[in-house]
Amino acid sequence: MTFEEYQKQARTTAIYPNLGDNFIYPTLGLAGEAGEVAEKIKKVLRDSEGKITEEKKIELNKELGDVLWYLANLSAELGFSLEEVAFNNLEKLKSRQERNQLHGNGDNR
Repeated sequence: MTFEEYQKQARTTAIYPNLGDNFIYPTLGLAGEAGEVAEKIKKVLRDSEGKITEEKKIELNKELGDVLWYLANLSAELGFSLEEVAFNNLEKLKSRQERNQLHGNGDNR
């Protein structure tokens, strides 16, 4: 499956107020789902000495899927394809790597 196919299919399952003109809902959902991923990892550190079981991997896979769904829908609300977002991110990182700027702070390094 390509990013384009995923985004189109994810869009068909999107049901929220003002679909097509509402970047706030998927933004909040993305933050919430990313928080759930972080929470599960935190509990792995607390309860399992940082060792991820197969059961936890399955749970994390589901949560990461939710993150991807919200990312796909937020991107669509902003007029971006996931492919475009992924490509631009890699280009940014390659540029930073070539300039030895992967370390540090700020978006425009």
